[in-house]
Amino acid sequence: MRQFPFSAVAGLGGFKTALILAAINPAIGGILISGPRGCAKSTLSRALADILPQQKKPNFVTLPLGASAEMLVGTLDLQTVLNDKKVTVKPGLLAKAHDGVLYVDEVNLLSDSLVDLLLDVAASGINHIERDGISHKHASDFLLLGTMNPDEGELREQLQDRFGLIVELNNEFSVEERIEIVLRREAFDLNPDTFCRGYQAQQQQLIDQILKAKTAISKVGCSMEIRHQIAQRCHEANVDGMRADIVWYRAALAHAAWCEKGAIDEQDLDAVCELVLGHRRNAKSDSNSGNSPSSSLPNSPSNSPPNSLDDKQKSKASNKNSFTRPSSLNGNQADKEKNGSWGSMPPQIQDIQLSVVPQLNNINSQNVVNKSQLNATGKRKGPVNGGRHNSIELSASPNWFNTLIASAGFWPPKSLRFNKAQSCKAVLHFILLDTSASTLAHNSFGKAKGMILALSQQAYLQREQLCILGFGNGEVNELLPKIRAPKQISDFLQGISAGGGTPFRNALEQAQAYLKKLKRQMPNLAVHSYVLTDGRSNQSVNNISLGSHCVVIDTEQSQVKHGRAQSIAQQLGAQYLEMPSLT
Repeated sequence: MRQFPFSAVAGLGGFKTALILAAINPAIGGILISGPRGCAKSTLSRALADILPQQKKPNFVTLPLGASAEMLVGTLDLQTVLNDKKVTVKPGLLAKAHDGVLYVDEVNLLSDSLVDLLLDVAASGINHIERDGISHKHASDFLLLGTMNPDEGELREQLQDRFGLIVELNNEFSVEERIEIVLRREAFDLNPDTFCRGYQAQQQQLIDQILKAKTAISKVGCSMEIRHQIAQRCHEANVDGMRADIVWYRAALAHAAWCEKGAIDEQDLDAVCELVLGHRRNAKSDSNSGNSPSSSLPNSPSNSPPNSLDDKQKSKASNKNSFTRPSSLNGNQADKEKNGSWGSMPPQIQDIQLSVVPQLNNINSQNVVNKSQLNATGKRKGPVNGGRHNSIELSASPNWFNTLIASAGFWPPKSLRFNKAQSCKAVLHFILLDTSASTLAHNSFGKAKGMILALSQQAYLQREQLCILGFGNGEVNELLPKIRAPKQISDFLQGISAGGGTPFRNALEQAQAYLKKLKRQMPNLAVHSYVLTDGRSNQSVNNISLGSHCVVIDTEQSQVKHGRAQSIAQQLGAQYLEMPSLT
């Protein structure tokens, strides 16, 4: 089957740059391509195999989204065991991808264990198989390409960092570009062979240039001044660890070799800056550090395909850990609640209070009581069994080694032994934060922030998702959209202010509608809801539900409770927790 030629893809200069640099210097590591649907992520990725300078056409292996570990690394060859009574290994996709390209579409939806394994093998070039009672290793040297749509969930930061380069795409094409893209696609679909022959010379030219650069890269020098610039700019970007420094050097080395230079210069550093730092900058970094990167390789006749378009897509600095205050969800200023003197107070910021945050580790594992299990004050009547089974769940994948051992070598076996099932259920922590002025009393708002910080840190370690909705000052605001729990969230929480009245019922209604829509989109998503409030509202919430896993956390700090948090927990059928009071 014919693939769309690499040199025929219009625009996407930064994307092409990353692929070519990785082909020149595979030590750069894998490439993560992030962008919405329809921006040629798959088309250009699949076209890479045709320009790799090798004697035989390299394999282009696609890892299916539902792949198992056995499919990826290899497993016991059962047929050989039964016929020849010899233990041999059945190669997996990592063996097939050797000296080629391993392509993972929607890598952010792949299980973290498989992604970890992929990146380890990509870095070492050796696949170690320790499965089903066998031990084996083989060479597996491939170029790893992973694509993802950020609208469908983020890849956790530790795994992003393991990819050497990142390419961030968008759908911002000019009218002329859109016309040219459609014309080329129509010509390819009409007669693939004729279309590909028209780009054969450009394809061969790219192959020759990549081969020449691969040969020359060992002779490219790097001065101490350039090394100092790399270290300084990585320091300014506040990156974690040293991988950014190493990858930046390797990418700049490849870029200099491609440009036929004898040494790396500042232009090479700028050209690969965003490819290296785009997924590594942290919140405290200066997003403008360094010069703007070049979005494509040098525009020389030798590497420009015929009728190529200028690349209008500029790479953007990615700052995953910084958030801005979004606009109101309800947008109806006339519905703002005026709660006495509280409603007239301007919004105020209260510092995070960490010292009084209780342990939250057991909240998620506790099954939430329903309405029949609550007494008049909203407390539990008695212990409730957890909603999760303690028994070990088994998968549909047989463990052939254990099966054969248990059957003493006879076939058919007396019974099958199965592997343990791997739970891949996504978890969302959905937080409703009361940001009305009454929560400012006795630093209760700062303590609520501290509790959210603790919950966020726990969710981050468990690779779970987080969403925060705020309600106060007569408005309901989406403070933090549904994302993978970030590593750093303190600065964001610190900037949240409180003031005005409490649109309590409005907030719960919007939360209920949001969760219903989310459940329709993702039926297997496990949602844990938390309502942090001082209960200063007289509105009834009897007919509202935030799911079976809901916790109402009473933030009121006084000896005598004036709020209704316990009653609210009863109406919602939720677990009730009380934040420690001031001593």
